[in-house]
Amino acid sequence: MELTEKKDIQDRADIARLIRAFYTHAMADELIGPFFTEVAAINLEEHLPIMYDFWENLLFQTGGYRGGMMQKHFALDEKRKLSAEHFNRWLELFEREVNAQFQGPKAEEAKRRARSIAPSMQIKMNRYFLPMSWFEN
Repeated sequence: MELTEKKDIQDRADIARLIRAFYTHAMADELIGPFFTEVAAINLEEHLPIMYDFWENLLFQTGGYRGGMMQKHFALDEKRKLSAEHFNRWLELFEREVNAQFQGPKAEEAKRRARSIAPSMQIKMNRYFLPMSWFEN
């Protein structure tokens, strides 16, 4: 049996397949799943298109994502503390899903972006380092 080579992430449909699979695994994960299912109690069908926009903008500079990610995670952190362990698991699951489905320059870029998002968010969770304008309504 010949192995077929995985393709690279090429468009929104690929991003949607990747992100939906990632969330399926993340929501079932015993460490980070409760953040999605209980703490944030996300409606997956509403949340997924926002994440598709986010990753499509990161990988293809579409301009489709309108922000607000940090404020949502600050609110989440207020309900239940996010730790390095949580961010590490998110990254592990994300990279595992990329590797399972894709290979190529965009797949590598997605993993690189995820590797920069996780520590950046951890630093920003320490609000002493952020300007007060981040917390104004």
